[in-house]
Amino acid sequence: MSSHFQWKAKPVAKITGRIRMVVLMWGAAPPSRPPLGKKGGSLRGLISRAVVSNAKGAGTNNGFPSFLPKEVDKIKDPYARTLARRMERLPVPIGSSESCIMSSCVRPLKQSEINPVVLLHCFDSSCLEWRCAYPLLEEAGLEAWAVDVLGWGFSDLERRPPCSAASKRDHLYQFWKSYIRRPMILVGPSLGGSVAIDFAYHHPVAVEKLVLINASVYAEGTGDMAKLPKAVAYAGVSLLKSTPLRFYANMLAFNSISLATTFDWTNVGRLHCLQPWWKDATVSFMTSGGYNVVSQIKQVKQKVLVICSEQDNIISYKQILRLRCELPFAIMRLIPDTGHLPHVENPASVSKLIAEFARNDRC
Repeated sequence: MSSHFQWKAKPVAKITGRIRMVVLMWGAAPPSRPPLGKKGGSLRGLISRAVVSNAKGAGTNNGFPSFLPKEVDKIKDPYARTLARRMERLPVPIGSSESCIMSSCVRPLKQSEINPVVLLHCFDSSCLEWRCAYPLLEEAGLEAWAVDVLGWGFSDLERRPPCSAASKRDHLYQFWKSYIRRPMILVGPSLGGSVAIDFAYHHPVAVEKLVLINASVYAEGTGDMAKLPKAVAYAGVSLLKSTPLRFYANMLAFNSISLATTFDWTNVGRLHCLQPWWKDATVSFMTSGGYNVVSQIKQVKQKVLVICSEQDNIISYKQILRLRCELPFAIMRLIPDTGHLPHVENPASVSKLIAEFARNDRC
């Protein structure tokens, strides 16, 4: 969820400053199965169980996967409901160990000759963020993956793995290595822009191009929040999933939507917060220091499409223009009359830009 808010609590001076840090961070024929390798026995079993689990989940909870919170059935947005029904969990190895994380995603129905498009999401969000644009990208003939970043979304984190920036990067790399295995067009909105830049910097072979949407890339980590006592960190994180706070965040993130839609999209945006491990994963990220990619921006070697909303109330035009100038190989496009999340509010424009850039380097 991308948002911008102030938390009025005592003591005001310290708490407000910390929450503003969260604001900057706040600012989704099938491909063949991966090779199993020497230690493929356990992974083969996990994949088999995943297929069975997904098949069973598709027929329960009103057609939604069984791993989604039951509150998903209260969502009215037809695009969110459709994409939620396509969600599945795939086993992703953790580092060099034989254990895996059952990782949530939406994967394409068929491969394309064009390199795949991999859709990340904002801070504390999920791949449901791509509910409106995903079907348009498929209609455009793209092979689109919507992937939940480790620590957010609907992956199984029962074991409470670390959710630092490095852990998120390694998880995405293992996902790419296991299932995609081709240079990708990596798309990152808001803080997802930092996730994308960090990944492209460390794994350039895996990334053909980048698309950065209202990217939040100049917040140098979580700052003082990394030093918070655990009890204070958990208390602050508890507020992040509250309905009033999420509702206010949606009012800031979108330019012009009805009150009813704001309520419904609030439910979509906080659905993943109902997972039992969400609080632990979020505190793990906060106290790890978060993302600091400022020094990496000028070293990005890929071609980049920078998308900027003219009515963004969270990331300023000045910041996006700075990003465009600091990236060595970038073009910039503006989307009028749209807020911080144009892929939700104006999916046709965003999908068209991504499709044309994926094919031609220009749009």
